[in-house]
Amino acid sequence: MKKQILMALVLLPMTMQAQYKSEVWSPDNGDGTYTNPVINADYSDPDVCVGASGEDYYLTASSFQCIPGLPILHSKDLVNWEIINYALKELEPREVFDKPSHGNGVWAPSIRFHNGEYYIYWGDPDHGVFMVKTKDPAGEWEKPVCVIAGKGYIDTTPLWDDDGRCYLVNGWANSRSKFASVLTVRELSADGTKAIGQPVIVFDGNGTENRTCEGPKFYKRDGWYWIMCPAGGVPTGFQLAMRSKSPYGPYEHKIVLQQGKTAINGPHQGGWVHTKYGEDWFLHFQDKEAYGRVVHLQPVDWSTGWPIMGKKGEPVVTYKKPQSSSTTIVNPVESDEFNSPVMGKQWQWHANYDEKFGVPTAFGTFRIYTYKLSEGWKNFWEVPNLLLQKTPADEFTVTTKLRFTSKADGQFGGLLMMGLDYSALVVRRVGQEFQLVQMTCKAADKGKAQTENIIATLKPTATDKTEYKPGIHEDIYLRMKVKNSELQFSWSQNGKKYQDCGDVFRMKEGKWIGAKFGFVAADTNPNSDRGWVEADWIRVTK
Repeated sequence: MKKQILMALVLLPMTMQAQYKSEVWSPDNGDGTYTNPVINADYSDPDVCVGASGEDYYLTASSFQCIPGLPILHSKDLVNWEIINYALKELEPREVFDKPSHGNGVWAPSIRFHNGEYYIYWGDPDHGVFMVKTKDPAGEWEKPVCVIAGKGYIDTTPLWDDDGRCYLVNGWANSRSKFASVLTVRELSADGTKAIGQPVIVFDGNGTENRTCEGPKFYKRDGWYWIMCPAGGVPTGFQLAMRSKSPYGPYEHKIVLQQGKTAINGPHQGGWVHTKYGEDWFLHFQDKEAYGRVVHLQPVDWSTGWPIMGKKGEPVVTYKKPQSSSTTIVNPVESDEFNSPVMGKQWQWHANYDEKFGVPTAFGTFRIYTYKLSEGWKNFWEVPNLLLQKTPADEFTVTTKLRFTSKADGQFGGLLMMGLDYSALVVRRVGQEFQLVQMTCKAADKGKAQTENIIATLKPTATDKTEYKPGIHEDIYLRMKVKNSELQFSWSQNGKKYQDCGDVFRMKEGKWIGAKFGFVAADTNPNSDRGWVEADWIRVTK
């Protein structure tokens, strides 16, 4: 039956996808109001633009080393969002990003619509300022162009002025440049592909409450040049707006959004949009530690001449929705039946993709091959073929049905929650049997060795009837329940009765990203044929 469903889906146009409604977080209250966060997932450093029609909004966010990169989300009302594409297929140089390069790669991108094309700029702190563009955000994006080569450039945004000239604002990474808390503006060529002017420092937050000013976004409104940027640090900071009659300043500034008496910490770094209905809105992130940086939506009031955000400068929790012609409720996809011949848009690898990592099948499954671990390996930090997605809510349950196929001792695969600390529930071959094992590591980024907790010994549920390289198989259901950043594993052999197992795990964020869940498949035998995880489905529920 599943194969028949798959074949039917293949015959449909790729754009004909069912709209996904999350069981665990949907911000649209169905009564004309919404509740923040509008995206309860780790879309760090979000930026947004209005599309050509005036009825479409497109959002991108930091993707760091994860591939595909530069996620493209679409909305009709700034509340209901869906993942429609990625703008970046791989990161260069490949010798750096073919293996996990945690926390590097794409930092704080900006997305803009100009002269019929969509542009995304970002800073790679080790390699420079890059740009991609397209005429269709849901279609093919051109290969990246290096606009400025060098170290230290981050958080870049272009502004095309009324006379066609183009300017770029950016921040600086102290870890590379050994200075920070300054913003610079320079002129680019009119096509935005190269710098033609020298940088000018237009704002300096050093030695003031405006330390760590970064993530600037560049706008023009009513003859004023505006730079909106966060300052004060990620967990506790605030949002600044600054204005000048010249792109090169000097700029006067004001705090326009801060936590105040609310529970929304560090509300800052995001994008402002002016809608066709005359409304103004600001999308920003809130750092929720292990869950990552989730996206909030604030109304913007310009009546004082400054963009005061939220309710008198403090974040709103529930508010009336932006005016829109759409009433559709849709959320970023989480569950996956693996019935499509392409990888679901919720998934990312931990490094540049290699086809030996895994591929969809014609059988309604997704296959992840075991990665050959190096001699003396200690944990999963350097494993590139982790197939992972963002956490979708504070409380949720993930259940997957899979078959693990092994060709040799030492091969294992299963369900993983990955971060600086991680825990996985895997099936591992030992002789002609399998062990169910919880593998946990604290401070994986520091090279610490993982610990193991053997839960059960399992007989194979199937054995190949061949003398040539036979495999043995284990059909199993694995589950993780998440609440308040804690995770409890359980398992089942029939999908009906589940047994809690292992130690409760305290989730930990990754390097600049939230914890992510998905699949791991690896191999300690360097000479064997690869085994694989065959994921039948994965479902995210309450």
